[in-house]
Amino acid sequence: MKATKWLFFAVLMIIFTSCQKLDQQPEDTATGEAVFNSENGLALYANSFYDILPTANNIHRGDEMSDYGARSQVPDFLRVGAYGPQQSDGWDWEDLRNVNFFIANCNSPLLSTEVKNNYIGLARFFRAWFYFDKVKRFGDVPWISKPFTIDDPNLFNGRDNRTVVMDSILADINYACQNITATNDATRSLITKDVAYAFKSRVCLFEGTFRKYHVAYNLSGSANQWLQEAANAAEVVIQGNRFSLNTAGGEELSYRQLFTSDAPVAQEIMLSAVMNASLNVLNDANWWWTSATYGARLSFTRTFVNTYLNIDGTPFTNKSNYATMTFAEEVKGRDKRLQQTIRMGDYKRLNGGKPEAAPPVFSYTYTGYQPIKWTVDNTSYDGGTRNTNSICIIRYAEVLLNYAEAKTELGVLSATDWNNTIGALRRRAGITGNTSSLPTQVDPYLQQNYFKETSDPILLEVRRERGIELALEGFRFYDIVRWHKGELMDLPWNGFYVPALNTPLDLNEDGILDVCFFQQEPAQRIPGVTYVNVGPTISGGVNPQQLKNSTSGELTWLNNINRHWEEKHYLYPIPQEDYLLNPNIGQNPGWEN
Repeated sequence: MKATKWLFFAVLMIIFTSCQKLDQQPEDTATGEAVFNSENGLALYANSFYDILPTANNIHRGDEMSDYGARSQVPDFLRVGAYGPQQSDGWDWEDLRNVNFFIANCNSPLLSTEVKNNYIGLARFFRAWFYFDKVKRFGDVPWISKPFTIDDPNLFNGRDNRTVVMDSILADINYACQNITATNDATRSLITKDVAYAFKSRVCLFEGTFRKYHVAYNLSGSANQWLQEAANAAEVVIQGNRFSLNTAGGEELSYRQLFTSDAPVAQEIMLSAVMNASLNVLNDANWWWTSATYGARLSFTRTFVNTYLNIDGTPFTNKSNYATMTFAEEVKGRDKRLQQTIRMGDYKRLNGGKPEAAPPVFSYTYTGYQPIKWTVDNTSYDGGTRNTNSICIIRYAEVLLNYAEAKTELGVLSATDWNNTIGALRRRAGITGNTSSLPTQVDPYLQQNYFKETSDPILLEVRRERGIELALEGFRFYDIVRWHKGELMDLPWNGFYVPALNTPLDLNEDGILDVCFFQQEPAQRIPGVTYVNVGPTISGGVNPQQLKNSTSGELTWLNNINRHWEEKHYLYPIPQEDYLLNPNIGQNPGWEN
C-alpha cells in the first residue's frame, strides 16, 4: 500500500493547502469539504491507513529472531551489552496522527451515520493495530486519541498504564467489528468485518496469555476475560463459514500453495499483501531465502524440526534411534508440512526452465534445514526484488489456532473443538492418527525441550501445532514473549546429524553426493560436492560451525557466541533520542543504564 499512500498524500497536499502539519486543524475549504463530505473522499483518505500494516518483506522475514532459527549472526538484542536505548527504535507516531485527524473530522452531516461509522470503524481498526504493535514492543505507551496541535499541553505527557491502553485497543476493535460494513473482499487486501474479528482474536489471545504468565504485572485476575474475548471473536469467524482450510492441492501441496501463489488463496487467506508486477509492487522472498550473501540465512534448528510428528500422529522422538538418524532418513514419514517448509526429498526447482533436484545448499544453510515456505520454485527469481507471490497477513488457520489455544487456557476445549481446529490442521497435513480426540499423554521431548513447567498434554500439543503451522510467518518471537518463555531464545543452534567426517552425504537420495564435512583439507575433492570445514579452529579463530561430538554428531552453529535472555528483554528499551526529547516517558525496567 506504499504507492497508494503516497498518491493519497499528494492529493491531500492540494486539498489542505492551508495546513502545515497533519496534527493541526485545517482551515475550512471547499476541497477539504470534498474529502469529508463525500464517501469517495473518505475512501481515498482511508487508503492511507493501510501503510500501518506490515509490508510483504516484513512478514516473510518476521521470524528472523526466533528460538527455532539459526542465522548468520547472533542478533545484538540477545548479546550481552550489545543492545540498549541507543540501538532501539520504533517510537514513531506519524501514522497515529493521520488516523486521529481522520476520526476527528469524519463528522459531516451530509453523510449517513452508517457511512461515517464504517469509515471511523476502519480508522479505529488501524489505530488498534498501531497501538497493539507499540504495546507488544514497549509495554506502557501514551494513549493519544486526538490530533494534537503543536502547543497542546499534553504533547509531552508520560506513558499510560498498559491496562488503559489495552482497554482502549479493545474498545477500538469492538467498534470496528460492529461498524465495518464490508463482509467480503475478493482481493483479500482490504479490511472486512471478518478480518476485524480475526485480528481481535489475535490481540486478545496475546493479552490474555501475557497477563496469565507474566505474574509480576499482577494482572492474572483479568487474563480469562481476555482469553474469553479471544475465543468469542474467533468463533464469530468460524461460525460465519466464509473461510475454510485450503485443501485444493491435497496433502502434498495445499499448505505451501498459501505462500507461493500470486493471487491469495481466497478460501483461507483473509488479508494479504498482494503483489503487482505491472506496478512494480514486489517482494524479495527468493532473494532473502536463497542468497549466500543477502539476508539472515535463517534455517531451522534440529530441536524444532524434531517436533514435527510422524504421519501416524505419534511423536517423531518416540523412535529409539531418532537422535542418530541422517537427514535423508529423518525427514521420511513425517507431517507433510515439513516437506512444504524445507528442502528435502524430491524437492525440485526450475533452472532455465528445466526442473532440477534442489537439496539443502550449504552456501546458504548452517543446519541443513533450509526453508522454502515463501520461495517460488524458479531460480530466475533468486536475485533481487522479483517475487510476485502474495504474502498473507491473516489467514483462517491462525483463527483456528487462536480459538484452540484460548479455550485450552480457559480449560474448556472439547473433543469437538479439537477435531475442528488442531485435528483439521493435522488432517490437511496428511496426519492419520490422533486428530479427533483430545490428547491424554505428555510428549516428554516437547515438555523437556520447550515447556518444562507445562504438564497439560492438550496445551503442549496446541503450542506444538502453532509453532509448526505458523512457522516463518512472524509470530514466534511474540509467542515466546506472551508465554514468558524467553529462555528458549538461548537454545543451541543445532543442525542435522553427521555420522562421520570425510564421508559425503546424499541428502535427497537421488544418487548424487551433496555435502561432505571435514576437519583436515581432503587430498582430493569430488566435483559437485560442497565441502564444509567443521574443525575446532578456522583462520586462527574458533570455527562457528562444528560437530557436537567433534568428529560426528549434530551440526552446531555460532554456539561460541553467548546468547543471554534477561527479564528486561520482554520489552524493548525506549529509544534514547526519544527519551531525551521527553524524559516524562521514562525507561523500561532493566534498560535504564
